[in-house]
Amino acid sequence: MTKGSRRLRAQSRPAHLEPTKPAGPFPFFWPLLQSLAILAGGLYVFWPTLHGQWIGDDSWYISENPLLNDPQRLWKAWFQPGSWVEYYPIEETVQWLQWQIWREDTLGYHWTNILLHLTSAFLIWRLLAKFKLPLAWLGGLLFVVHPMTVDSVALMNELKASLSLPPFLLALCYWIDYEENKKTRDYALALSFFLIAMLCKITMAMFPFVILLYAWWKRGGITLRDIRTSVPFFIVSLVLGMATIRAGEIYAKNNTFLVADNPQGDLLWRTALSGETIAFYFSRCFLPITPLAIYPQWKVAPYSPLPYLFWLVLAGMISILWIKRRSWGRHGLLGLGFFLIMLAPFWGFHWVAYMNATWALDHLLYLPMIGLIGLVVASMGEVMRQLSTPGRWMGGATFGVAILFMAWESHSYACRFEDEETLAAYNLSYNPNSAGLHNNLGVVLARKGHLSEAVDQFQAVLLLDPHSMNASQNRGKALLELGRIQESVEQQEMTVRLAPNLSLSHLSLGDSLIRAGRLDEAIAQYQEAVRLEPDSALGHYYLGLALRQKEAFAEAIEQFRLALAIDPKAAQAYNSLGIALYLEGRVSEARASLQKAISLDPDYADARNNLLKIDAQNAPSANEGKPR
Repeated sequence: MTKGSRRLRAQSRPAHLEPTKPAGPFPFFWPLLQSLAILAGGLYVFWPTLHGQWIGDDSWYISENPLLNDPQRLWKAWFQPGSWVEYYPIEETVQWLQWQIWREDTLGYHWTNILLHLTSAFLIWRLLAKFKLPLAWLGGLLFVVHPMTVDSVALMNELKASLSLPPFLLALCYWIDYEENKKTRDYALALSFFLIAMLCKITMAMFPFVILLYAWWKRGGITLRDIRTSVPFFIVSLVLGMATIRAGEIYAKNNTFLVADNPQGDLLWRTALSGETIAFYFSRCFLPITPLAIYPQWKVAPYSPLPYLFWLVLAGMISILWIKRRSWGRHGLLGLGFFLIMLAPFWGFHWVAYMNATWALDHLLYLPMIGLIGLVVASMGEVMRQLSTPGRWMGGATFGVAILFMAWESHSYACRFEDEETLAAYNLSYNPNSAGLHNNLGVVLARKGHLSEAVDQFQAVLLLDPHSMNASQNRGKALLELGRIQESVEQQEMTVRLAPNLSLSHLSLGDSLIRAGRLDEAIAQYQEAVRLEPDSALGHYYLGLALRQKEAFAEAIEQFRLALAIDPKAAQAYNSLGIALYLEGRVSEARASLQKAISLDPDYADARNNLLKIDAQNAPSANEGKPR
């Protein structure tokens, strides 16, 4: 390229992409100060979460996830969709690596999320700087301290959100570079980072629409070339999106304990809900006070004019921006369009599992709010440019106060993520009619041994939602632990009526019937459980215990072997099989089974004691001589 052609190209470059040049004798002073402000803001907000314990789905995703101890975990993550509830192989790989390093020490998981969140804040700064915004760094600061980001960072199971955002932002940055320079390298990097983001979380799937929106913003229209260059992104989005949906379907089919969705409403009802949901999310970006894990579920009234008011307001906003598209309206459509596009899967038209409990979740704003942050930063820069020096100081002070308030609000909310009981109690103080929150608190109380209080929480759930199988089952278990056996039986009978096709409901009733001394009825429940779920190791194990108690040793041995065929590492099943074999008179087989239990769990005291009794040739008796 000649010197003259380079000059012509520089002259034709859009002003918003003109590179900035450091000014003054210390060109790195202000960027360093701004970087420290972002780091300080992020650490201040999220420091209380560093020692937070397992909360909500954290245990299910990590500490109680059997796949993390599976030797084939990485193979299944990448090549066996349906082995887990989502197909996010990069996120699952990172999670597996975390487990190898930290196990149940939560500190490392929290640091990972915080560092990823800070990385995203700096990338937002980089992204906004590409639009020649003089206050681009404020975008990173706003993002890092905004209360709507807290649960995406504080919850360890939200690794998928914090991990997927940096590659998404890098994809956007390289796409803007490609639009400017038309270099194949930038195009390839944009596509590669988008692929990485999609392999972390499906909500990145709207990226192709964003790049078409950018094309319109840049050139005032979408050309055939724009559509052609976006096709590979649409293919990645479609293929990986369908893979994730299919993985969820396979996992749900193989794990019948998952609660089924309960979609509500017709098209009119969902249109009303969508308008209210968008309005709620929009308001939370600008008035982020009192963030909650589960917001109260408002009543949707599709035949009232009020739910459609926001649609009219939104149409009016877009119309005004469209009329002014030759000037400032174009930028408004870019920021608002990004917000609406990235939020589109969660407007409410499409039913998602969380909608059984609430219409909106904070972490769904983690990505969409960046569009509105960009608008705020651009508007702030323009206002400051037009103000006098005293006005700039006053405007800067006002904006600074708003930033400090958000940081304080976020820090206060982050303190609630100390443990599940603290978070649930805080949320219930603002949302006392949430069945999900009462159930979560009940589970925590039961785990801590506060069984009477747990029973009260589960009863509160059933008063709010009489069809909650989960609460009914949990209440029945707590009553059983309290020794209120007949009440437990009655409660678990209700559980079976609520979920007759769920294996676990029959297992729970069987447990209560065993304690009530109704052995034959318990065996019938366990048999029904394994009929409904033949691949349930737990079902075969409990049926084996009941049959052994009935002295049907041959049938019990068969059930224990079936359980071990499904779960070969179940030390308890080997111990129980050893006892049944011993009682059947098959001493050598019993010893081998007990030795296998000890090899799987060297600290298994019961198995060691039973093996010692057999070796001593103690005859089984009703007391201490009988292996247990």
